[in-house]
Amino acid sequence: MLRDVSFAVPQGAFVAIVGPSGSGKTTLLGLLAGLDTPSRGTVILDGVDLGSLTEDQRAKLRGEKVGFIFQSFQLIPTLTALENVQVPLELRGESGAAGRAKELLTRVGLRDRMDHFPAQLSGGEQQRVAIARAFSNRPRILFADEPTGNLDANTGARIVELIEELNRESGTSVVLVTHDLTLAGRAGRMVRLADGVVVEDTGDGKPEPGRDGRPETGDGTPSGRSSRAERHPEALTSPVSHLPSPGISDEEVA
Repeated sequence: MLRDVSFAVPQGAFVAIVGPSGSGKTTLLGLLAGLDTPSRGTVILDGVDLGSLTEDQRAKLRGEKVGFIFQSFQLIPTLTALENVQVPLELRGESGAAGRAKELLTRVGLRDRMDHFPAQLSGGEQQRVAIARAFSNRPRILFADEPTGNLDANTGARIVELIEELNRESGTSVVLVTHDLTLAGRAGRMVRLADGVVVEDTGDGKPEPGRDGRPETGDGTPSGRSSRAERHPEALTSPVSHLPSPGISDEEVA
């Protein structure tokens, strides 16, 4: 159960959600992605109230604007790496699905592994396929649930670097759930949960100084303190296409 959770994530931000097991991290991620619905309160994704949509409409919205990376990769074992990345594109009826999939797999360093099945790939390679698949629909926001949980430290670090690069290059917002505080420290903003409550909200989600020189894009809403949106209202009042990617505001959700 989540209680008194309220914050916004603007476009291009990199946010880490941390906390002990049972603190509500996965519940929060499921709500933000529209996989679950709150019993109270609202979740806004790119200007759309997810609670006002049917299950099919939420699925359509996810297919258009959301990418998801899972700890267990969730690749289809009977499909090659290339085919796994093509699937969401073909489901959307996009032309040039094969070309887009090849481009992404090359981008994540798997040009020579496209025709391999998941069982023929290492854990790090499988996660790179999953990342390529998550970015295939050019998502406005990417949710990552313990993306390095099944990887060794060195491979995990390379995976996070890849997510960071794609975050910077595409402007996709990233919301990352992790137990690893070192990993979380690489994000521009950290939201800490305990017993379903936000107990700490630090940083603003913007890139670290000197990483890419982009202007500030972050917004924080720490409990008991004013948010950047309150200090700079224009951050939340631009046209719909530039509204914060996901937001959640509720007194209690379960």
